[in-house]
Amino acid sequence: MLRKNLGRDQDQEMSPPAAPAWEVQEPAWYGIHTRSRHEAKVELALQQKGLEVFLPRMIVASRRRDRRLLLKVPLFPGYLFVHTWLTSPTFHEIIRLSGVVRLLGAEGRPHPVAAEKVESLKAIVAGDRPYYPWRMLQRGMQVRISEGPLTGTVGIILRLRDRKRRLVVAVELFQRSLAVELEEEAVEPWS
Repeated sequence: MLRKNLGRDQDQEMSPPAAPAWEVQEPAWYGIHTRSRHEAKVELALQQKGLEVFLPRMIVASRRRDRRLLLKVPLFPGYLFVHTWLTSPTFHEIIRLSGVVRLLGAEGRPHPVAAEKVESLKAIVAGDRPYYPWRMLQRGMQVRISEGPLTGTVGIILRLRDRKRRLVVAVELFQRSLAVELEEEAVEPWS
């Protein structure tokens, strides 16, 4: 669009209104944080809006009183991915959906997830090899013991034993320290 400058005789090109800094010019994958146990509801709502959605699931055994079932549950509880052009209207449509908490990002701006990471996840889920979530535990990290007689005790990871999937955790009790070797599943990150 051309506009005549009032004090001058030459025409100047008028720039379009500025888009929010986080808007992108091509479709990308975004992570969505949902309310607890609302992943499937949000997935369905996004699909009904014509958006490509990926909710990675895994199969787990569930014991009921009288039988065992195999259930498909989210691989990352509370999270799913959407592939879209993230314009301001699309952003607000997604955020207003029942069950959506926020789009993942930093400083109030949604950040795209690398397409390679989402494609890798899709390949893993579609494959025939067993997969399961893995905690990001590191040496020096503070953890809380969640199983056994030391449940609730907080300690620091001294060593990781990869071959056995075990940890050596230092626990301070009664002004004394002790080290205990635990299964990796027996601790959770603590801050």
